[in-house]
Amino acid sequence: MIDLTIVEINFNCKSVNMSYQLLKQDVLFYQRFLKSAGFYTGLLDGQWGPLTNTADTNFVAQSNVIKTQNGSFDAASESNIITLIPEAQVEARKFLNIAKNNSTTDVRILSGTRTYAQQDELYSHGRNGNTNPIVTNAKGGQSNHNFGIAWDIGLFDNNGNYISNDAGYISFSAIVLPTMTTIEWGGNWIDFKDYPHYQLKPVSENETVIRQLFEEGSTYV
Repeated sequence: MIDLTIVEINFNCKSVNMSYQLLKQDVLFYQRFLKSAGFYTGLLDGQWGPLTNTADTNFVAQSNVIKTQNGSFDAASESNIITLIPEAQVEARKFLNIAKNNSTTDVRILSGTRTYAQQDELYSHGRNGNTNPIVTNAKGGQSNHNFGIAWDIGLFDNNGNYISNDAGYISFSAIVLPTMTTIEWGGNWIDFKDYPHYQLKPVSENETVIRQLFEEGSTYV
């Protein structure tokens, strides 16, 4: 199922750091993100102090190193890659390099990390009177998008038109999956096929386990 809302929002981003700035607005969430990635050493108190600021600076610096080492891409992809933990950033850039070198289709990353609040807003689509189509069965804290290890892609033809049919995403998966054993594809899920979705393999398939590790600032990949 194509997440059209996320596609439309992120493809039209004008600022490369828009998604990153949104991530920082939830300080407690961002502290958990930074601590689990090894950047933050302070209390998970939701207060933006010197330790949070230093961790943020170091995270951005490491992200820039990863970008230099693995290549840069379109603005939409860049705005979402920087919301991922460093391990996932590396894999996302490898992913786009494989796409660039082996596919005639333009591939862009259109969604990265979401806060719990952003996930809950997405979950509300198609429910309780909301007329948007249902695009996820995951509430906040139930999606690997909430833990900095997942990204959604968009495919575009040679004229820049967005490709919405599932067949294109299924065909593309055959290009990247054989050479990237570190990632998983949402198209292989049984209950809810999510063809644009890819994620770094976490330490557990149980999102409850990952959420607990994330919220205490522990490693989960």
